[in-house]
Amino acid sequence: MCIKEYILINFKKISNIVLSLVIMSSLSACGNNQSVNDNTTDSTKAESVENKDPSSNKQATDVAKTDTKDDMKGTKDNGGDVTTIEYWHVNAETQGGTTVEELVNKFNEEHDDIKVVARFNPDMYKGLMQNLQAEEATGNTPDIVQVGWAFLEYFSNNFDYVSPQDAIDQYDPEDKTFLKDNFLPNVLDLAKNNNGDQVGIPYSLSNPILYINRDLMEEAGLGDKTPKTWQEVREYAKVVSEKTGKYGFYEQEPADFWAQQAMIESNGGKMIELEDQKPKANFATKEGFEAMQLMADMLNEDKSAVNLGFDEGLQAFTNGEVAMYYTTIAKRAAVEKGAQFKVETTLSPTFGDKERKLPAGGSMLAITAKDPKQIAAAWEFEKYLYSVESMAEWTKGTGYVPPRKGVDEDPKGLKDFLAENELMKPAIEQMPYVVPWASFPGDAGLQAEQMLLDMRDKIFGGQQSAEDAMTQTQEEINQIME
Repeated sequence: MCIKEYILINFKKISNIVLSLVIMSSLSACGNNQSVNDNTTDSTKAESVENKDPSSNKQATDVAKTDTKDDMKGTKDNGGDVTTIEYWHVNAETQGGTTVEELVNKFNEEHDDIKVVARFNPDMYKGLMQNLQAEEATGNTPDIVQVGWAFLEYFSNNFDYVSPQDAIDQYDPEDKTFLKDNFLPNVLDLAKNNNGDQVGIPYSLSNPILYINRDLMEEAGLGDKTPKTWQEVREYAKVVSEKTGKYGFYEQEPADFWAQQAMIESNGGKMIELEDQKPKANFATKEGFEAMQLMADMLNEDKSAVNLGFDEGLQAFTNGEVAMYYTTIAKRAAVEKGAQFKVETTLSPTFGDKERKLPAGGSMLAITAKDPKQIAAAWEFEKYLYSVESMAEWTKGTGYVPPRKGVDEDPKGLKDFLAENELMKPAIEQMPYVVPWASFPGDAGLQAEQMLLDMRDKIFGGQQSAEDAMTQTQEEINQIME
């Protein structure tokens, strides 16, 4: 038995995906450090994903729920000729939310018999799972949901869903080979659970990269220097802080442990290991301590890094207050829109000569509708989202690598865009270094993820050392998995 039975995505799957996608070939000539001079005058309008006030999160969720009910009521008053479906997503305005709205509006304009109501869920994929759990308890469910890779197993173990092929066979029999024709087998495998069931269809693929404010680096006297290691990140961040009075570094802190896993595993650590053929948390090691303590020291000792929420960190970078920004390629569009300075992107830093290991980011789409009419409508909408044109708009609006075959070469797709867009190139180049996003099995998934976030807050806030907090949290996670 091997670890891939317990983790969503294995390294070979991801590497094969990217090597198979023709995007790689079109970008193979590029170097590690890519730049673009963004002169846009629009400012980024932040919508909080990680809201520190729990009551604010509840309010955002309740407002979305109320709007959805009002929309459905209007549909019923029109005679019931329109099938209304809910699409749950995690895309705030700064991470594709505008593109979600545009895609939904276009679909609604083209369909008289279906109305899609999009609902934003704060706190990323964990927040969506929590909201889905609450709705399930009341007997209500959305019709299509985004499921992050770290929650595939938890989702398939705890919720009812319609497999995409079953939906096709029943409601789109004229296109029975849609999946086979448009997705590579190893891409589809990403959305299979440990039992080999096709739970959904991959929708987004990403990895973390380093964004650089070149103007601020030059102001600090660093010129065109670009950090290749985490040690250099710390060194350059201190210089920026001392010379300019601004922050040298920010690492994303949404409601997931994704970026921190990248640091831990790039230093040779592991989030999960097998012990007696059972998965166990194993991040409390020397390598794990070093990775997390490095970040804590930048925050509390050097005071060269800043501890902010997800969108607040983006805002600080685009406002010119931070020199280096470690986050997902899916923030590319927001950075391009908001930055009034020369932006560059480069590969994720390494620890010395150790090989970088980056957890796969993104999500799949799964159908949770129960009524036959809504299942049919959900598939119609989902199929629309996977069209070449929609996939192209999704990538342009976010930065995610499209999972569908041929989008990169199609004139209606991304052919011209990928040839011109420099900021995306490091994310494409480092996809062979992608590893599984740690997925804690069974019902412990949500609780384990929250424990990791609490641990991160204590370490970054300086309340506990990395060694103490990680040792304690690892023991607690292993206890709930027994």
